[in-house]
Amino acid sequence: MSDLERYTITMPRELFESFDERIRRRGYKNRSEAIRDLVRADLVREKAARPNQRAAATITMVYDHHHHELNEKLTAMQHDFGELVVSTLHVHLDHHNCLEVLVLRGQVRRIEALADAISVLKGVKHASLTITTEGAELA
Repeated sequence: MSDLERYTITMPRELFESFDERIRRRGYKNRSEAIRDLVRADLVREKAARPNQRAAATITMVYDHHHHELNEKLTAMQHDFGELVVSTLHVHLDHHNCLEVLVLRGQVRRIEALADAISVLKGVKHASLTITTEGAELA
């Protein structure tokens, strides 16, 4: 016996047609796969919004490495939040700009604190935070 549940969804035709177009663009085999992904994504967003929740995350930033003492400040922050930092990736984009990705694991409140601290540094041109659940509990 399968552990799958079947149900019917009713929606306005225009929304239905837009959703079907999205399914085609993304390459889903059927609507059920697309809906499962949307439900999972929403559950992850909800769970990651809890400050005490443990999560995995990335901070992706672009910054001017010539900006006065920015490299030292970024390194110091990574040490201050050392319990979160799992790995880093550093890429030289051009003569002035670097892209850096921090892979993190820990409490959402600490992850967000680090992302906020990085994003306001002078010389950081862009920083984005992506949070996901730490485990596979959303199979």
